[in-house]
Amino acid sequence: MARKANPQTRDNLMEAAFGLVRRQGLSATSVDEICAAAGVSKGAFFHHFKSKEELAAAAADHWSAVTEAFFETAPYHQPADPLARLLGYIDFRREMMSGEIAEFTCFVGTMAQEAWATSPPVAAATWDSMRRHGERLVPDIEAAMAAHGLSGGAAGGWSAQSLAQHIVAVTQGAFILAKASGDAGPAQASLDHLRRYICQLFEPAA
Repeated sequence: MARKANPQTRDNLMEAAFGLVRRQGLSATSVDEICAAAGVSKGAFFHHFKSKEELAAAAADHWSAVTEAFFETAPYHQPADPLARLLGYIDFRREMMSGEIAEFTCFVGTMAQEAWATSPPVAAATWDSMRRHGERLVPDIEAAMAAHGLSGGAAGGWSAQSLAQHIVAVTQGAFILAKASGDAGPAQASLDHLRRYICQLFEPAA
């Protein structure tokens, strides 16, 4: 009888890619390295994925599932005030920007920087992951807008969706600053500016 594939192997391969790609980039990460980190054979890899590109695209979706579960239980959801929840999210992201840079930077953001012009499937998967993350901020932003009288035209031409995307953009840019400088400090400072900006958007209308 043929051996059944271990259903955990696929997840192990994708999660091995998380660490390797954040440390050294997608192009520099080989299938052999992913297999070694996951503790599986190359045959097992190709049983689940036709190529490294296919794994990368699938891993972007798996990254979303893993991180969504992580953020769903984060303490910033606890305040009753939606603006406090939004600012708590920013504070939470800032607190995460410590230790090894490869440990707190974003897997899909790293791939997007490399693959946007060379791999449409990976680029699309990274955008979907970042879009999904931003969309999870929209309900709190909409509630804060309503609470502070910023619904409709009072928002001055911006929307909950556009602010959510801006938050994602600043966070991803902060990761780039950390990588370029080798220091979490500039990334943390960017999140501090983002927090002040959000306060200025809402506080005058309070």
